[in-house]
Amino acid sequence: MEKAVLVGLETNNSAWDVAETLRELAELADTAGAEAVAEVIQRRPRPDSRLYVGKGKAEEIRIIVEETEADLVIFDDELSPSQKRNLEEAIGIRVVDRTALILDIFALRARTKEGKLQVELAQLNYLLPRLSGIGTELSKLGGGIGTRGPGETKLEVDRRRIRKRISDLKEEIEDIKKHRSLHRQARQSIPLPVVTLVGYTNAGKSTLMNALTDAGVFAEDKLFATLDPTTREVIIPGGSSFLLTDTVGFIQKLPHHLVAAFRATLEEVLEADLLLHVVDTSHPQAERQMSAVSSILTSIGAEERQTLVVFNKLDLPEASLALQVLSRGFSEYVAVSAVKALGMEKLLTKIDDFLRKDQNRLDVLLPFGREDVLAMIHRHGRIEHEEYLPEGIAVKAVLPEAWLEKIKHTLEHGGTSQ
Repeated sequence: MEKAVLVGLETNNSAWDVAETLRELAELADTAGAEAVAEVIQRRPRPDSRLYVGKGKAEEIRIIVEETEADLVIFDDELSPSQKRNLEEAIGIRVVDRTALILDIFALRARTKEGKLQVELAQLNYLLPRLSGIGTELSKLGGGIGTRGPGETKLEVDRRRIRKRISDLKEEIEDIKKHRSLHRQARQSIPLPVVTLVGYTNAGKSTLMNALTDAGVFAEDKLFATLDPTTREVIIPGGSSFLLTDTVGFIQKLPHHLVAAFRATLEEVLEADLLLHVVDTSHPQAERQMSAVSSILTSIGAEERQTLVVFNKLDLPEASLALQVLSRGFSEYVAVSAVKALGMEKLLTKIDDFLRKDQNRLDVLLPFGREDVLAMIHRHGRIEHEEYLPEGIAVKAVLPEAWLEKIKHTLEHGGTSQ
C-alpha cells in the first residue's frame, strides 16, 4: 500500500470544514489503495497561483514527506497543470489532486463497457491540458494512484490523437445513450414506474437495493463501492410493482469531467418517476452531504423530480439523535436500516403512496401526425396500452395531473409541446 501525505487548504470561501474534507480524502485514498500517514492544513485567503499552498508550507510538506517516507502527496482540490508541476519540483515526489484520485477510483470500480468508456473519457479530458511539459516524465511513471486508467501507452500519444480518442469515446457513449433510450422506451411500454436511488457515496444505496430486491449488488463500506447502474423489479405488498435503479454515488467537489462523462448514466435520474434520496444519518456532515446531492441534482436538471428522503443506518446509535435534527423540514420521510433490513415494509408503502399521488388516467385517440403528443405521453407517463388503428393511435396511459392537462390543452389548441 502506498503512503500518502494529505494536504487541505482553508480559504475565505471554503464551504466545508477542512478537517472533514481531509477525513473524506483519507477515505478516498484508502479506497484507491493508499494509507494516509500525515495531514497538512494551511489557512490563507486564497490558493497561491504558483504552488497552491505558500512557499513555506510547500517546504514543510517536503520535510514531512522525507520523515514519513511517503510515496505521494494528495491535495484536496483540483490543481492547475502548472501548480502540479511546481509542487512536484518543490516537494520531490508525485503529486495527485482530488480530481485525479476520484478518477483513479472510478477506473478501479468500472466493470461494464459503458462505465469504462465514461471513466476513460473523463480521464482524457482531465489529462489533455496537463500534457504540456510532461512527455519526458511519462516514461518514468512506476504505477500507483493517479497513473491508472488509460494506461502509459495512451498517455504518451500527442494531443491530436488524444482529441481523436475523446471524439471516438463521445460517439461510443452517444450510441450507448441511444441504446438506453430504446431500453427506456421498451420499459415505458410496460406499466411499471421507475424509482431511482440517489445519494452521497457510501450512504448505503447498494445495501438498500439488496434489501429490497436481493439483487446481489456489490456493497462495501468504501467510497464508490459500486459504479455501474443496476435495475431490478420490486414487488410491493398488494401486488403492484416498480423498477428500482441504483446509481453512482455523489460526492462534494465532484469533478465536472465526471458529471459530463456520466451524463448518459445520470439520465436515468431524469427519467425516474420517484427519486429515493438515501442519507447516511450517522454521518457528522449528513446535512452538508444532502446539500451536495441536491446541488448535483440541480446541475443535471433533476431538481424538480419527485423525491422521498430515506434516512439510513438507523441501527447505529449516533443516527437516532441525528434523525431528530435532519428530519426537520421534511413532512414525509422514511427512516430505515438497510443493513438490517429494518423499515423496508414502511418504505415500500411510502413508495407506493408517492407513485399513486397525482396520477390520472388518459384514454385518447390521437390523430395521425400528432407524434409530438405521443412522445410527450411516453416521456412523462406510463403507457398501459398503445394501438395503431385506421382512424388514429389509441393510447391508454397514467400521467401526473399537470401533464394530463398540458396534453389536453395541446390537443385542443393544435399546438406543440415539449
